[in-house]
Amino acid sequence: MHRIERTFAGRPLIIETGRMAKQAAGSCLVQFGDTMVLAAVTVSDKESTLPFFPLTVEYKEKTYAAGKIPGGFIKREGRPRDEEILSCRIIDRSIRPLFPEGFKNEVQVFLYVISADQENKADVLALVATSFALNVSRIPFAAPIAGVRVGRVSTEEGAKPAWVLNPTFQALQFSDMDLVVAGSQDSIMMVEGGANEISEGDVVEALGIAQRGIKELIAMQEELLAKGRADKMAWKKAETPSDIVDRVNAEAKDLVLAAINQKDKQTRVQAVERVKEEVKAKLKLELPPEQHGHIGSVLGDIEYSTLRAQVLDSGLRVDGRKPNEVRAISIDTGLLPRAHGSVLFTRGQTQALVAATLGTANDVQRMDSIDEKGETTKSFMLHYNFPPFSTGEVRPMRGTSRREIGHGNLAERAIQAVLPPFAEFPYTIRIVSDVLESNGSSSMASVCGGSLSCFDAGIPLKGAVAGVAMGLIKEGKKYAILTDILGTEDHLGDMDFKVAGTKDGITSIQMDIKIDGLDLKIMTEALDQAKEGRLHILGEMDKALPAVRPEMSPYAPRIITVQINPEKIGELIGPKGKNIRGIQEESGAEITVDDTGLVTIAAVGQDSMQRAKQMVQAITVEPEVGAVYEGPVKSTTAFGAFVEIMPGSEGLVHISELQHGRTEKTEDVVKKGDRVKVKVIERDERGRLRLSMKALIPKPGADAAAEAPAYSDGAAPAAGEGAAPHEERPRREGGDRGGRGGRGGRGR
Repeated sequence: MHRIERTFAGRPLIIETGRMAKQAAGSCLVQFGDTMVLAAVTVSDKESTLPFFPLTVEYKEKTYAAGKIPGGFIKREGRPRDEEILSCRIIDRSIRPLFPEGFKNEVQVFLYVISADQENKADVLALVATSFALNVSRIPFAAPIAGVRVGRVSTEEGAKPAWVLNPTFQALQFSDMDLVVAGSQDSIMMVEGGANEISEGDVVEALGIAQRGIKELIAMQEELLAKGRADKMAWKKAETPSDIVDRVNAEAKDLVLAAINQKDKQTRVQAVERVKEEVKAKLKLELPPEQHGHIGSVLGDIEYSTLRAQVLDSGLRVDGRKPNEVRAISIDTGLLPRAHGSVLFTRGQTQALVAATLGTANDVQRMDSIDEKGETTKSFMLHYNFPPFSTGEVRPMRGTSRREIGHGNLAERAIQAVLPPFAEFPYTIRIVSDVLESNGSSSMASVCGGSLSCFDAGIPLKGAVAGVAMGLIKEGKKYAILTDILGTEDHLGDMDFKVAGTKDGITSIQMDIKIDGLDLKIMTEALDQAKEGRLHILGEMDKALPAVRPEMSPYAPRIITVQINPEKIGELIGPKGKNIRGIQEESGAEITVDDTGLVTIAAVGQDSMQRAKQMVQAITVEPEVGAVYEGPVKSTTAFGAFVEIMPGSEGLVHISELQHGRTEKTEDVVKKGDRVKVKVIERDERGRLRLSMKALIPKPGADAAAEAPAYSDGAAPAAGEGAAPHEERPRREGGDRGGRGGRGGRGR
C-alpha cells in the first residue's frame, strides 16, 4: 500500500492505493475531510469492433456513506440520481480526450462515494481518484489531471469577496459562483458551473486560481506514482496504407469539398454521404477485398480535414457564415393557449418548443441526498428532451439520457440565477424544452426559449438570459474560434464551449474539448467572442418580447401569502387537518402552512382565493383594539354577554356596555344567538377582550345622558352576584379549531 497526505485548501487530503479493489487494473482512494471516494478502473484485453472508443464511467453515491438507508420499498440504491449523472459526465468529459487516438479497448471506470461528511463535495475528489487509478494502471493514458471547485465567497457585508478552492457546502451558500475546472499541468480540459452574472474577466481569473490548485494536486499524484506503477499494455493503432490514403484522397477530396459546403443540414449530410457511397463503390472495384475496410475511415478523415482547412484558410464556414456570425433567429411567443407561458425559438436549423408551468408549494420536487442532513426540495426545474426526429433519425427510446439530463441542468443553472426569491414569488416553476430540430446548440436554444417562456408566463426575472455555443478549430499554432456552431462543426471541431448569461454577466458555463487542453489566452478570446454573440441574441429576443408580461395566464394559479401567529397554526389546521381541509373543499383553493406561520394560498380564480383568505383570517387573525366586529351572542350572564367576534375568539360585553343608561337585566338587551355589532375596547394583560355595543350607539339627549350608569367603573359584579367571573369559565379544549395555543392535530 502507498499513501500520501498533504494539506490542500486548508484541509487534509489523502491519496492512497493498494489497499482496496486490488484486482482492478488500477484503484485509488481519495479522502478530503471525512469525504472518501474509491475509484477502480478496468480494461479489456481485446480491441473493440465499435467505430468509437468504448469508455464507460459509473458514479455511485452509497447511502451508507452518510449513515442513511435508501427510501422507497426496495431499500437499496437504484438508478442514479441526476446529481450522480452530472458528476459522472464531469469525469467522462475530462478524461476522454486523454486516451490515445485509435485506442479501442473497452475501459470502465467505477467511482463509489463511500463516506460523505456533508461538508465537502465528492465530484472533484472522484476526478483526482480517476486520474490516479488510470495512471497507476496498465491502461494507456496521457498524464495525471486533477479537478477543483472554485468559489468566490463574501464572509462579511461590504467586504471584498475571496477566492476559495474546494469550498464547503456552507461556504457555497455565500459564493457568487460554483465552477468545477479540470486540467492538466499546463492547460484546461473541462469547465462546468454557474454564477450570479459574473464578468468574463472574473471567469478567466477563476480559471487561473483553479490552475494553481490543479498543479498542486497533480504534484501529489506524481509523487505517489513514483513509488510504483504498472507497465502500460501493448496495443497497436490500425494504420491505413499510404497508397490507399493517396488513392482515396485523389478520388474524393474535391467532391467532399463541394458536398460539405451546403447551408441546409440535410442537404449537406445527404451530399456528403452520396459522395462517400460513390467513392466506396468505385474503389471497391479497384482494391482487393482486404483493403475495403480502410476506405470509410479515410473518407471520414477527408471530411474532417476539409472542413477544418477551409475555416483556417478562408475564414468561411460550411454554411457560408463568418467565424463570429450568429445564424438567423425567429421567435414566436404565446404559442400554446393553455400553457402558462410558451415560446417557439428557432435559430438556423435548431428549434426548441419551450413551455413554462407555474405550480404551488405542493409541487416542489423532493429529493434524498447524502450531501444533506434531511430531505431537500427544489422549486425550479428545467427539463430538456431530445427526441430522435429532431435530427431526422430513427433510434430506440430508452428513457431520459445522460446527455438530456446534462443539457437540462446547464440550461436550468443559466435561468436560476435570475429567478425571483421564493418568498417574493412563491411559485414552483417547471420549464420543459422539447427540441424539435437540432443542428448545433439545442441546449442554448433551450436557455433562450426558457427565459422567454418565463417572460410570457409573467415570471419576474431579473433580466433575459441567452446562450451561445462556441467552437474551435486548432492546428498547431493556428486556430479559429467559431460562434454558434453547427452540429458538423461540433463533431469535427476541437471544442464545444457553451456560455449563457444576461447583458450584465455570465450565469452558466460548460466547456468540453477533444484535444489535450487549452491555454487561458484562447479561453479569454472565446469568452469575449461569446459575449458578442450573447448580446446579439439578447437583442433579437428583446424585439420579440422586451419585458415580462404584466398579467399571468388566466389558467395559472394565483398565489398569495398570509402571515399568522405561529401559535394559531394548530387552530388553522384543526384536529387531524379538519379545518384546513374544510377551507380547501369550500373555497377550491390549495393551502399550505409552514412552521413560521406563513400560509400560502393558491387558486385559479380570484373569488376562490379571496374566499380562502377570508376563511383563514377568520380563524387566525388576532382581534384589534378599536376594530368593529359582528358575531353571535354565545351566552348571557348577570354581568353581561359573551360574543364570538371571530371563530375561537370571544369577548365580554359588560352589562354597562350594552347600551346607554342603566340596564337591569342582560336579557333585556340581547339574548343567546343574537348577532350583534361590537367594538373591541380593551385587551387585558391576560389576553381577554372587553367589548362594547354602547360605543357604536349614538349618545341620547342630555336628560338621558345625565342618568348615572349602573357600573360606571366598568367592574364586573362581585362573586356571589350571579355568574362566575370570566376567567373562571371552563376553557374550551379541542373542538373544530383546537385549543388556543395548542398545536395538537396539525395532521402533518
